[in-house]
Amino acid sequence: MGFNQNASVIFGQIGQMLELLGGDRFRVNAANKAARELKAQTQDLESMALDEDIKGLTAIEGIGKGTAGKLVELAQTGEISEHVELSAKVPSGLMEVLAVPGLGPKTAKLMWEDLKIESIEDLKKGIADGSVAGLPRMGAKTIENITAAIEFQESSGGRLHLGVARPIAVRFVELMESVEGTIRADFAGSLRRGEETIGDIDILIATTDADAAREAFVGAEGVTRVLAEGDTKCSVRYKIGDLGGRFSGMAGPEEVQIDLRIVEENAWGAAMCYFTGSKDHNVALRKLAIKQGMTLNEYGLFKDSDDRGDPIACETEAGIYSAIGIALVPPTLRQDRGEIQYEELPDLIEVEDVKADLHTHTVDSDGKLTLEESVKIAQARGFHTLAVTDHSQSSVIANGLKPDRLRAQIEMIREFDQQTKGLTVLAGSEVDILVDGSLDYDDDLLNELDVVVASPHAGLKAKPKQATKRLLKAIEHPAVHIIGHPTGRLIGRREGLEPDMNELIAAAVEHDVALEINAHWLRLDLRDTHVRAAVEAGCKIAIDCDVHRAEDYDNLIYGVLTGQRGRLTAEQCVNCWGKTRLHKWLKSKR
Repeated sequence: MGFNQNASVIFGQIGQMLELLGGDRFRVNAANKAARELKAQTQDLESMALDEDIKGLTAIEGIGKGTAGKLVELAQTGEISEHVELSAKVPSGLMEVLAVPGLGPKTAKLMWEDLKIESIEDLKKGIADGSVAGLPRMGAKTIENITAAIEFQESSGGRLHLGVARPIAVRFVELMESVEGTIRADFAGSLRRGEETIGDIDILIATTDADAAREAFVGAEGVTRVLAEGDTKCSVRYKIGDLGGRFSGMAGPEEVQIDLRIVEENAWGAAMCYFTGSKDHNVALRKLAIKQGMTLNEYGLFKDSDDRGDPIACETEAGIYSAIGIALVPPTLRQDRGEIQYEELPDLIEVEDVKADLHTHTVDSDGKLTLEESVKIAQARGFHTLAVTDHSQSSVIANGLKPDRLRAQIEMIREFDQQTKGLTVLAGSEVDILVDGSLDYDDDLLNELDVVVASPHAGLKAKPKQATKRLLKAIEHPAVHIIGHPTGRLIGRREGLEPDMNELIAAAVEHDVALEINAHWLRLDLRDTHVRAAVEAGCKIAIDCDVHRAEDYDNLIYGVLTGQRGRLTAEQCVNCWGKTRLHKWLKSKR
């Protein structure tokens, strides 16, 4: 965790602990404001704090002299004395209770004072024995929601998001490739399969100098502990750094286990197949091999269950699958969902196929990029179309555009497009789907837009029937092209809506609307199972980066991996279409 984010967490905890202890409201608000501003900062404040640059720190909105002084203290000593003093008064487990959705500081304080609840386990016992029910405003529904929130937290805890794990894995692969003697290196496991969360990271290497590989691996920067160092396997704990960007600072594991497996070059394909998994896919492969008088393991495919003889295949994954008599299954489809029964698998979408992004934000709402900056990135990526879809008026927190601002933006974008070569810039909007299913602008204004991405942002705890009805109404609106992040979930943090996806997919097909895979690694919404259902129904899919910052364009890989897991082809993804075909579809809704 970087300095800014660490400081943000500490100030947030100071605010929480002050509330628990009945502290002065001014101090609580100041701490909370500092936490918010620190999390939003794009420049690292550590050097300013180390230099005791109070003037520079206080020039930042939300940071007064008191806060600046504490930042200096944190940079120079690694802690803030106020935080240390408060931590001595507040049980550490109580902070975990505070993290349960639906439990605010007042309720946590009451539980602590009246029932001595100081941890999640204490809270669970208090719910079980009925003592929590005796507190004010603790009805059956409230307790049910708290119980569900605890279960959800526990079930998702400890796993790393795909978008956090992959850059770490790439970093280690590049490190191992740079070591003398390395022949091949790559990552495997659930990460290679593109799963949305990762338990640990598996790195494979074939090398002529195993000692050098082991030394480089265990000595890598960021390794906090060596768990094992054997001839063919090493395991370490790695400290996760500051993620930066949108959604940064959200809770998650601080460290991840990384395993290095040293394999023989001639068994590379067998090892990659075995360590990529999934476990269920591997079991299905082995059963198929056994039926043909063969045995499959991490060293190769062997005849007559004799893994001591020469292998039938081992060097490449393609060779192993071919020898078993089935098509090579892409890693993202190795889920034991019927993939080994297909004689020919679909030609899955690839990052290179995507030629347009239809969901981007600029500084006109809550984005950090100007139109000019976003266009340059899109051009560098070889896109032919870019749609600007800033937030609509109901998204006040996101600086949503009122109708007059949107009309001015439409005019500005169309003038800008006339001067832009090699890329068409479209005027759109990410329009809020209101709780009743209506859209955030009137029909006349919606029809002035080239692209309408209708998305749910509020009311994300609605019951399934209500959620379905709400989204169906938006799909049926004739001006809508795309339903953005349809459930509104944040992986491991917010469950979002649970509509009847089959109904939504059927309606989307009927009304010629695309459902979006939001490529941000905290969303991946549609999720892979929804994508597969949509693909099977012939529904159009959009993969968009929901761009707010320059780095958000790099999230495209996560949307594509999710699409692959749902068996999506380029043909069914509107972002992969040629310019003429895409624009013809967009205009057909006008």
